[in-house]
Amino acid sequence: MGLVLGLGIALAVAVYVTKVPVPLVDRGVQRPPSQDAVEAERNRNWDPNAALSGRAATGSAPTASTTPGNATAAPAAPGTPAAPSTPAAPDPLGELIQSRTQGVVPVVPVEVASVPDPFLYFVQAGAFRSPGDAEAQRARLAMLGMDAKVTEREQAGQPIYRVRMGPFEQKSAADEMVASLSGRGFEAALVRVQR
Repeated sequence: MGLVLGLGIALAVAVYVTKVPVPLVDRGVQRPPSQDAVEAERNRNWDPNAALSGRAATGSAPTASTTPGNATAAPAAPGTPAAPSTPAAPDPLGELIQSRTQGVVPVVPVEVASVPDPFLYFVQAGAFRSPGDAEAQRARLAMLGMDAKVTEREQAGQPIYRVRMGPFEQKSAADEMVASLSGRGFEAALVRVQR
């Protein structure tokens, strides 16, 4: 009796999994192969710890410039200290150690230059195989007062209908929309597109 019941449950789960539409099929943005080569060239000499070593670089480790204009940087000659290419970044850990050993160090506010965001953001509320399902999702969002658009894209030879909102200029606005949709029971994903 238990075996028959287990087989019945397994069959019901299998039928449910194969019949339910797959939400958010296109979660990422596909890039052309030429952009992979450009990205690899840009990241070739990138040092993720360059900002951490900007205070007092001692040693002969090569430094890399992370500005877009200088994709390559010459390594420092052996025996000479490396000169930081960017202004010294604040060292919170060093300031903490110094305040514990010598006294209180005044905190100097750091001005952050506003850099324009190189991306546009979309909030995807679903990707469907049939246009009717995508339009139904768009209609549910419209009932909540949210403006969404259905776009068609071919993936693996099959048309996929995406329900998206945006574009958003700032990531924070797109994140708020994702949180709002999630709070209302929708599965939503943030999609980033280069300008």
